[in-house]
Amino acid sequence: MQRRQVLKGSVALAITSMFASPILSAIRPRIAKAQNPLLGFKAIPISEADTIIVPEGYKAQVILPWGEPIAGDYPDYRLENTGAEQGMQIGSHHDGMHFFPIDGNSPYEGSSEEGFLVMNHEYIEPRYMHTSAQGKALTRGDVTMIGENRRDSDEVLKEMNAHGVSIVHIRKQRNGNWTVVKDSRNRRITGLTPMEINGPVRGTDFVKTHYSKDGTATRGTLNNCAHGVTPWNTYLAAEENWHGYFRNGDVDNQGNPNLPREHSRYGVSTGDTRYGWELAANGNDEYIRFDASTKGNNAIEDYRNEPNTFGWVVEIDPFNANHTPQKRTALGRFRHEGIVFHPAVEGQPIVCYSGDDARFEYIYKYVSAQPYFAQTAGGHLLDNGTLYVARFNEDGSGDWIALVFGQNGLTPENGFNSQADVLVNTRSAADFVGATKMDRPEWGAIDPQTGEVYFTLTNNTSREADQVDTVNPRASNRWGQIVRWQEQGNNPSTNAFKWEMFVLAGPEDDSQTLKGDSLDRENQFCNPDGLWIDAERRIWIQTDMSESVINTGDFAQFGNNMMLAADPETGAIRRFLTGPVGQEITGVITTPDRRTMFINVQHPGATSTKEDFAQGKINSQWPDGNGSPYPRSATVVITKEDGGIIGS
Repeated sequence: MQRRQVLKGSVALAITSMFASPILSAIRPRIAKAQNPLLGFKAIPISEADTIIVPEGYKAQVILPWGEPIAGDYPDYRLENTGAEQGMQIGSHHDGMHFFPIDGNSPYEGSSEEGFLVMNHEYIEPRYMHTSAQGKALTRGDVTMIGENRRDSDEVLKEMNAHGVSIVHIRKQRNGNWTVVKDSRNRRITGLTPMEINGPVRGTDFVKTHYSKDGTATRGTLNNCAHGVTPWNTYLAAEENWHGYFRNGDVDNQGNPNLPREHSRYGVSTGDTRYGWELAANGNDEYIRFDASTKGNNAIEDYRNEPNTFGWVVEIDPFNANHTPQKRTALGRFRHEGIVFHPAVEGQPIVCYSGDDARFEYIYKYVSAQPYFAQTAGGHLLDNGTLYVARFNEDGSGDWIALVFGQNGLTPENGFNSQADVLVNTRSAADFVGATKMDRPEWGAIDPQTGEVYFTLTNNTSREADQVDTVNPRASNRWGQIVRWQEQGNNPSTNAFKWEMFVLAGPEDDSQTLKGDSLDRENQFCNPDGLWIDAERRIWIQTDMSESVINTGDFAQFGNNMMLAADPETGAIRRFLTGPVGQEITGVITTPDRRTMFINVQHPGATSTKEDFAQGKINSQWPDGNGSPYPRSATVVITKEDGGIIGS
């Protein structure tokens, strides 16, 4: 039986009925289509080329590749760069980002020709970072060792400094190109940067370590994926797959793993860590902390609590070089993909959403306890509020369930002893209250006119047939989908919402658009990840087919990862950009005038095999071209040749 026929079954009929029925018509106005189409460009074809391709009438410039000097002594990029030099250069594996106008007093006002570009650096590819890796058969996650169980300390430092966030002043030149401006505010936030812990978890026993015996501080931010921008114009970095950087080898009397749930529920390893930083040869404190095994008599003698200081959202002020980043614990601890805010309204609470990017995990909402006032707004609004988790009902309704100590069964009798306990163990709390287990919730975006919230759900090949529901309607979901909802009464603080499916991604015989049509060669895509909605309501969708499947088997029909644009009213989707070989397209923002767009290309060349790597055969040389030793993640600036608005 063809999959398209399967979609006509009971689950798909429920989805189709939501497409066809006025399930949202009673709660949100429909805006008449403008005479000019929202998608004013000609769709580009699928590509397997090692380059950036944009529509006719557009051009692209590459800026800020990994290793570009931005601070300190401005050391030039070279493979031999030291760990300290990496701390003065753009980090690796660019991800979420935002453009802050140099004179702007809000996220969407001010100069369109000069500002701070702030971006996350999710992770690294060690084989492309160190001279010691050359000529060895390594995959993208492999590291080089000194003997059997030690790592070169400067290589570890370089890797830690390649993580985190870059803050860099950029300016548009007369020729239209963008360049770095030397500025004392240019800086790197890395895996070593001192940070404060704020919110309900601050000072509790969960986060007391040998470094911070009172539980008020930690060092570094890791695996920052998507981001957020607060109404008071600060940047939020979201810690996603932080769990892989830690290990906990504790065992019980029978030799079985003996991890607390705040480690085990998040996947902290009982064996090797992702990069082996705890094995740095010099044995310094900043490295051994990644071994969270019990070594002392209590928590302040070792780093058993170090993993608990990660999994948060980190607030950074890009305009203040002296600002200490703040980990905002009231927003919950999980694998944050990113965070997206409803437009702030004077006198009303602030509301934001975040997804936990893993199979069968959840979507969350935070509502501040205090109202927003522009003159006094600040990070305190993220320290005192209510965290909710979503339940998507089969009839298209939805509920927000409060994750509050003492409510909904989150009591000592059920294993929750404080609000800090609920927040450190956010996943366990969401499990207990019966939230909907989703197909890898990733980026969120909010329609600036209707207030509808969109979320990408990338895939979930582990979902069995008896686990499907109307919001996660496919077993062994390889392709992903995008869901949207509107809060009841268009009030983001409410506890109820109505939802519908915006698109089921995939090939023509296994996809469905808002209008019930299939995707085709003009808009076929899968694995939606990055998401952003511009001021004119274009929905920008970015894809992340993983390195293990891209350009192979059933995924070959999609070519390289791409970016598309969609119309929220008609559901029309068009392919706008394709990237080079082996990469993920991620991060998207425009200048306030919407005439310059920035996107990121992450991990080009990641699909090179270990055998080819050993022989110096790399399948991508983007963006430097022939003669470059390795590909580099970088930012791409996109403009229209006629100077018009992007997408129009």
